[in-house]
Amino acid sequence: MTLIKSISGIRGTVGGRPGDNLTPLDIVKFVSAYATWLKTGAGKKKARIVLGRDARISGDMYAKLVSATLSGLGHDVINIGLATTPTTEIAVTAEKADGGIILTASHNPKQWNALKLLNNQGEFLSAADGAQVLELAAKEDFEYAEVDELGEITEKDYTQYHIDQVLNLKLVNREAISKANLKVVVDAVNSIGGVVIPRLLRALGVKEVIELNCEPTGKFAHNPEPIPENLTQIAEKMKECHADLGIVVDPDVDRLALISETGEMFGEEYTLVAVADYVLKHTPGNTVSNLSSSRALKDVTLAAGQEYNAAAVGEVNVVAKMKATHAVIGGEGNGGVIYPESHYGRDALVGVGLFLSHYVAKGKKMTELKKDYPPYFISKNKITLSPEMNVDKILAGLKEKYANEKVTDIDGVKIDFEKGWVHLRKSNTEPIIRIYSEAKDEAAANALAEEVIRVAQAIR
Repeated sequence: MTLIKSISGIRGTVGGRPGDNLTPLDIVKFVSAYATWLKTGAGKKKARIVLGRDARISGDMYAKLVSATLSGLGHDVINIGLATTPTTEIAVTAEKADGGIILTASHNPKQWNALKLLNNQGEFLSAADGAQVLELAAKEDFEYAEVDELGEITEKDYTQYHIDQVLNLKLVNREAISKANLKVVVDAVNSIGGVVIPRLLRALGVKEVIELNCEPTGKFAHNPEPIPENLTQIAEKMKECHADLGIVVDPDVDRLALISETGEMFGEEYTLVAVADYVLKHTPGNTVSNLSSSRALKDVTLAAGQEYNAAAVGEVNVVAKMKATHAVIGGEGNGGVIYPESHYGRDALVGVGLFLSHYVAKGKKMTELKKDYPPYFISKNKITLSPEMNVDKILAGLKEKYANEKVTDIDGVKIDFEKGWVHLRKSNTEPIIRIYSEAKDEAAANALAEEVIRVAQAIR
């Protein structure tokens, strides 16, 4: 397995040989490169860096390596231990730190881990800054600190700080949530969300919280990506206990998936759509999502008389577009809600607070609420890359083939048809071409994807 280096971080599987997997030597090399970049690129001879991690089995081992390496470069470390990705982002600004590192492979299975690198705003590094870090890693020209200049390592817990920030958001209506006497099931796939989400729900006034897979052991009870085929356990629990809704988060808690009272998925795409509907009703403004996200957000935004914009895939790209267009809400269709009133990062805690406020204000069951939004179906497919495949040639051929349609090429190729769209792009995290297609129903979405896949595979 080759290490995957992108704007999403340095990602790989644990074990194996250096350079092929995310081994301890790779951790030290890339952390040394980041620490050196802080000195050379950001001009910080002695920086303060926040470190957080999800509950992966390899997390504690790698956290010790990261702390020691940063100290060895002369930087101070604020280790916040088990923490969500958004908690770590918030801690960077709260500490007035110069950067941050999150140890998490997000939705990937337990054998994966990754380094996610933050700037002094608690946001992911830009493509340009990330390229500088990778260049320094390739050179391996590091100068470590002498004994009297080693960095200090301190430990703090930012979980309650983050929860309090959510509780204090103007649009989070704790009183209404408490009065609704909600029963909520939580599946946190045995990671840090199992600690944070139940605490948040109880602080919001949720009457009954039923916990599934909430022990942060890192031994994921199921594939951690929050998609229907991985969520059969919570679906059955919903029916058994007659809960109002279910909440599912990924291991680092930046994605939020919702389950209806029937045990059916509310739809990851509709997490952002519903939250945006709520935010736009109270604070009109622009919205942003990425090219692979549902048209439903655009529909809801236009219905509110506001402007929608699309960004390239990747949180850093969505954030840049949100800042450029002064968006009041945005995110990604994978359940990632970005609310600038809190911070510029996908945050399932913020998503929970805003969604529950919306849900109780509507006074409808989840299945009824879903009917308020335009019905779309997204089909998610992929082409596994082989060494002889030329991705650039495939994408160029598709642009030529569909030149008469609306084609966007800021990130792979997206083809907008009258009644749907198809988006093809090389994954930042896996050796595949991701193919997302959307239409009004499953059959139409699958048909669009199948047509474009046939054309793509014929290009040589």
